Amino acid sequence: MKPIILYLRLDCLIMMTTQKNILKFIWLFASLLLMACASQPHVSVEVLPDYNALFERQEGWTGADGAYTVKLSENRILWLFGDTWYGEIRNGRHEHAVIINNSIAIQRGLRPPEASVRFYAGKAPGGQELAFIRPADGRGWLWIYDGIQTANGLYLFLIQLDRTAERDSFGFKIIGSWLGHVTNPADSPDNWRLSQCRIPWARFSPSGDTLFGSALMRQGTFIYIYGVTEEVTGGIRNKSMILARVLENRIGQFDQWQFFAGEQWTTDFNKSSRLCDGMANEYSVSYLPGLEKYVAVYTENGFSRNIVLRFAADPGGPWSEPQKVYTCPEMNRGEDVFCYAAKGHPDLAPSPGEIIVTYVANSSDFDRIAADAGLYRPRFLGVRFNISEK
Repeated sequence: MKPIILYLRLDCLIMMTTQKNILKFIWLFASLLLMACASQPHVSVEVLPDYNALFERQEGWTGADGAYTVKLSENRILWLFGDTWYGEIRNGRHEHAVIINNSIAIQRGLRPPEASVRFYAGKAPGGQELAFIRPADGRGWLWIYDGIQTANGLYLFLIQLDRTAERDSFGFKIIGSWLGHVTNPADSPDNWRLSQCRIPWARFSPSGDTLFGSALMRQGTFIYIYGVTEEVTGGIRNKSMILARVLENRIGQFDQWQFFAGEQWTTDFNKSSRLCDGMANEYSVSYLPGLEKYVAVYTENGFSRNIVLRFAADPGGPWSEPQKVYTCPEMNRGEDVFCYAAKGHPDLAPSPGEIIVTYVANSSDFDRIAADAGLYRPRFLGVRFNISEK
């Protein structure tokens, strides 16, 4: 909740000498305070140990970031991951391990411990794990962002990256954005038929990147496609939310996309409005039936100990001020540890007034990541809203 500060001239205060005026002032201040509180629903958060345990693997897939979900059927959830560890965990360390650039998993059942998860990666001729999806043009690698199941198949937003001259944990840059299309998502992922098409509505430069696929949401006949655009000032990347939409059966027809520009939709990508700032490349937007509002879930400014929410009555906003709901304790381990990739998973929610949230804790020290298998895997939170406040 943002504080409300009332500035009063001294001569005005002197005039408030009667008890009646003082009571009026107190009533006015209390009313403003209550109005500010009412704009942000009460939220309670708890760690979900059963879900954490579902992804604490000792061999095979042993950790990853990203962690988007797509509902494939009532009992089948697709998980989408970025960089992924494959190998073994021995005494809390990664052993005999490789890192691949993306992986996926199929979850059957919605509630652990009854739910099960099977992980998938690509395979080299010798049996070594490879990224599940590799770039169609052979350049760099892909991270899998959000996806959506439609009557025409499964669509995945793929972000293409390549190395830079820097030799640290952030020695990479985004060079492209692709739309992946799986025509047979009901089959085993080992047998998926996937094609890739470059998305024209993206820009990548030292002055800032613009991309779509940070979050997807179906509403009526439209798919709402959220993204980010950046302004780089003094080396700091300030990310703002942007929004496009397209009819569900035309998501692969890029000339049919519309972009939200203030209070109207336009076919001119360059007129996209910045809806709110302080965003992250990865986030989620979903409709909460219990609150009758849309909620955006993300890590504050992309990398932070704070997981925050914004609320809106419509997909394009206006969005509320950010509400901090959780402080990630992992960042207390040291200056090299950072948290990111917070997002909601509405299809896993046990009730209309709840949402399951994941985030990832990582380190800028690669040796520490290898030595601490407790880092670099999804961490689960249950976020419950007071639906009586809607």
